[in-house]
Amino acid sequence: MKWARGAVAGSDAMTGVIEDGMFHPRAGLGSDIAAGDPVPVSDVTLLPPVVPGKFIGLWNNFKAAAEKGGHEHPTHPLWFFKADTSLSGPGAEVELPDSAGRVIFEGELGIVIGQTCKTVSPEEAQQAIFGYTCINDMTSLDILNADPSFPQWTRSKSFDGFGVVGPVIETDLEWQDVTVTVLVNGRERQSYPASDMILPPAHIVSLLSQDMTLNPGDLIACGTSLGARPVKAGMEVEVVIEGIGGLSVMLVAPSEA
Repeated sequence: MKWARGAVAGSDAMTGVIEDGMFHPRAGLGSDIAAGDPVPVSDVTLLPPVVPGKFIGLWNNFKAAAEKGGHEHPTHPLWFFKADTSLSGPGAEVELPDSAGRVIFEGELGIVIGQTCKTVSPEEAQQAIFGYTCINDMTSLDILNADPSFPQWTRSKSFDGFGVVGPVIETDLEWQDVTVTVLVNGRERQSYPASDMILPPAHIVSLLSQDMTLNPGDLIACGTSLGARPVKAGMEVEVVIEGIGGLSVMLVAPSEA
């Protein structure tokens, strides 16, 4: 089932299910209660499908990238936060501030939490996963490495719009069967199997729940693999995951924002 969030001209944002070309409003994420009449998807401007209380990202969670970088496989997620104001959705224009310097895309699979969980087992964690979405975890390389005494993970990833999410949340995805692909101006620049994860989704959720309580709507970016590279204003970047869809944004200079 595909869950989305969007708005019709002149209306507030609504959450619902997309089926047969129609958007069916619901009372909330995962709710069976209708919250209005169905409308054609073509009339809906899609927004990020969830507004997370916590937006968590992972580093070094793919075997191929770890091998190339000479990194050991982590036994616990190596995580950071992205600011809530970094959130953007399908079709957005994302400004690349001059202060960000070199910026890279990172196509990723995202986990959406559906149940509150604290100190849960992997089996319990699996039940707490509501579904999966596409993420472009944009990062300023210059900010990340600006101070050798303190890698600035949160700052480098928290510029407005740098957390691109969407277009939908798919609840019936077999994550291990999908490929994460990124297209820049229509040209494939990144493509890797999600099955190459070091820590799979249920283990990620279980281990993170040892650190903090995870709540419904929290979002976890599973990390990226080989192929992430710099981008600049004027480029369209699209993350594609079969079964979820394509998540495209246009990168713009500050004067164009």
